[in-house]
Amino acid sequence: MAAAGTDTPRERYRAQVRAEITQRAWEQIATAGASALSLNAIAKQMGMSGPALYRYFASRDDLITELVREAYRSLADTLRTAATAGADLSGLAHTLRDWALTDPQRYFLVYGTPVPGYEAPADTTALSSEIMTTLLDACAALPQEGSATAVGNYLEDHREWAAGHPAPPVALHRFLTFWTRMHGVLSLELAGHFTGMGFDPALLFAAELDELLAPRP
Repeated sequence: MAAAGTDTPRERYRAQVRAEITQRAWEQIATAGASALSLNAIAKQMGMSGPALYRYFASRDDLITELVREAYRSLADTLRTAATAGADLSGLAHTLRDWALTDPQRYFLVYGTPVPGYEAPADTTALSSEIMTTLLDACAALPQEGSATAVGNYLEDHREWAAGHPAPPVALHRFLTFWTRMHGVLSLELAGHFTGMGFDPALLFAAELDELLAPRP
């Protein structure tokens, strides 16, 4: 019998096989996109039968959920580590960009076009909320200059998405502006829409960030 707190050989083997399946899935997504993910194709690559692979992941959606959890967990941990080391909102924005550039397919899985027919379970929403909380903390730490906007006042009454974060209306508005504009630039860059335009996307990203962080009247 295995000692308390340790995995059995069977459990270790199962974890290794699941890890290989997810790695193959990431490779497949990088080649053909998440919507083309095929468990049978992965099974063939691994020399397994389809039914054998389904013992590790019950369905395509089950595998996609594991990949989504991996992606969110990776970004949540990366941002939290940066914040703990003292990164402000600007530093966290560049951390987000670096993370996305390291593995664009991982970024697109969670922030790109939804996979047709797939609906993420509730626990992935909780992981996403960790990311938003770290960024909301950074927004709330900034000087809250300027009066609340109409959008800010609206968000004060519609803040369920903030998962109970106590940020004031000005910070809520700043966060959503930051979130949409940073992802807008990132998504265009990662999808290759700036290719051939003759400028450095990093400079555009930095300029957008400077404008977002400029003192407000």
